[in-house]
Amino acid sequence: MTSTPLPTTPEEALARGWDAIDIVLITGDAYVDHPSFGAALVARVLEAEGLRLGVLAQPAWEGKRAEADFTRFGKPNIGFFVTGGNIDSMVAHYTVAKKRRGADAYSPGGKTGRRPDRAALVYARCVRRYYGDIPLILGGLEASLRRFAHYDYWDDAVRPSILVESGADLLVYGMGEAQTVEIVRRLAKGEHMRALTDIRGSCYAVDVRDTPWSGLQCPSFEMARDSKKEYARACRTQMLEQDAVTGKAVKQRHGDKMLVQNPPMPPLSTEELDRVYALPFARRWHPAYDSQGGVPALEEVRFSITHNRGCFGACHFCSLAFHQGRAVAARSKASIMEEARALTKHPDFKGYIHDLGGPTANFRFPSCKKQAEQGLCRDQRCLAPKPCAALEAGHAEYLEILRELRQLPGVKKVFIRSGIRFDYLLEDSDERFFRELVEHHVSGQLKVAPEHCSAAVLDAMGKPHIETYLRFARRYAALNRQLGKEQYLVPYLMSSHPGCTLRDAVELAEFLRREGIRPEQVQDFYPTPGTVSTCMYYTGLDPMTMREIFTEKTPHGKAMQRALLQTALPQNRALVLEALRRAGRQDLIGPGKHCLIREDARDDSTAKSKGKRRGR
Repeated sequence: MTSTPLPTTPEEALARGWDAIDIVLITGDAYVDHPSFGAALVARVLEAEGLRLGVLAQPAWEGKRAEADFTRFGKPNIGFFVTGGNIDSMVAHYTVAKKRRGADAYSPGGKTGRRPDRAALVYARCVRRYYGDIPLILGGLEASLRRFAHYDYWDDAVRPSILVESGADLLVYGMGEAQTVEIVRRLAKGEHMRALTDIRGSCYAVDVRDTPWSGLQCPSFEMARDSKKEYARACRTQMLEQDAVTGKAVKQRHGDKMLVQNPPMPPLSTEELDRVYALPFARRWHPAYDSQGGVPALEEVRFSITHNRGCFGACHFCSLAFHQGRAVAARSKASIMEEARALTKHPDFKGYIHDLGGPTANFRFPSCKKQAEQGLCRDQRCLAPKPCAALEAGHAEYLEILRELRQLPGVKKVFIRSGIRFDYLLEDSDERFFRELVEHHVSGQLKVAPEHCSAAVLDAMGKPHIETYLRFARRYAALNRQLGKEQYLVPYLMSSHPGCTLRDAVELAEFLRREGIRPEQVQDFYPTPGTVSTCMYYTGLDPMTMREIFTEKTPHGKAMQRALLQTALPQNRALVLEALRRAGRQDLIGPGKHCLIREDARDDSTAKSKGKRRGR
């Protein structure tokens, strides 16, 4: 194995002395050989199995060029693996307002139009068109989140499982290295695709007459499509069976087919993760993109190090719990240091490690001891609304790694940019990590995610209540004063999440005024497949309790909630006034210090002139 990118053309394959290709890996992203890109991880894992791999990145999907691209390598000996890319192609293409984005960070030069909508589905159908009944495996985030019947925000409809809709043979969900290795080893030994029905972390579809006896059956695609209550029940079953220790197989009928999700694949062990991250990544985009300006998505992660996987925070609007899972796995310190030393030798390295993180930067081990044998709790969350009594919070090992990274020759600074759980941090009785975070690892601004201030909304989000954030913010400010630093908190805030009424949005606006927070960017809730919050948005039900929950769906209602997060912007003025009046909060309109906005612009100019006359 070498650190040069894998072949993307027959000519590059021939240059390696290959006269045939074993596997073609199709991806909706440009090909970037870096461990932060899922396609690169799978490609290097397959290469380590001794397989000859061709990477087909962003192929054409229509017309004569599509046929030329999909048949570029000829018929592979084993089959095709297909991924939509690092993020869902619909999220890559559209804003929450369903407007086309002007750039795609995962395409050469940041240009759009290099992949289709619903890329994984379209690519899989192209494989079937040109190769017929060849082994075809879906994987990656887009497939993982769409593995069951799912609400599609862009169609505003329930779509069937992408496995059934695409005609693929298998779907790998979650982080798929272990599943991928098992699949290719068994196929290489001559097993037929139809025999691969026992691989954990995968889904398959069979005739309903061949439905396995074991497992749980959730409401069918047709029932979920026709009844929001049945959709919510299906979501609950699917969410509760995502633990590798306790999870059961989940079945969902689609017409005359039965979709079967096998229990999750256990997370990779530390030793297995170390082996994956020791593979010879070139840590750059394919040279073919040099003339096009490269691939923008690489820049933020080029000199970042991933040290963990999984997140037991499990916010309802986040897809991590359904994709990577709640169980945390971590690399060894030796593995991390080896990668860091390699970074310092990179010709473009300037001394700054941009991140030592993962889904949540400050998770290094499971949230409690019992998980190894009993799994994560089905009916209790680790951190919200309050930390579990069994939670074991500590940063000693993470801090030790950070300290050693800071001492490496050639390293000037190590930042933490992938986000920390401030509620978990506060549970650590040893404040050394908090102090050194402030002293050494903040690049002027620390991004954290309180998301809202209303207790009802935060409960719907699966987040801790705002008092926890305030306690963290006060201590963060105090540590900055003690250390002579001028560093700020940048809070992520979300409007229009299920459960958020107009009065809740006004409450958040009051909180921001009271705390002196003027957010530069705000985020509307984006209903992406595979989250509890998306189920709430579509059904108006909390799937975990089956209680009704308010959801703002109208564009104007969303616009008012969003405007209340930035009341000082002139373009938001009319929306803020309307929102306050509709919420019955006219008391917040006027010149008073507690008010959010003045009655009109003339009041503002009159007040200023009076102030000048009084010598203010």
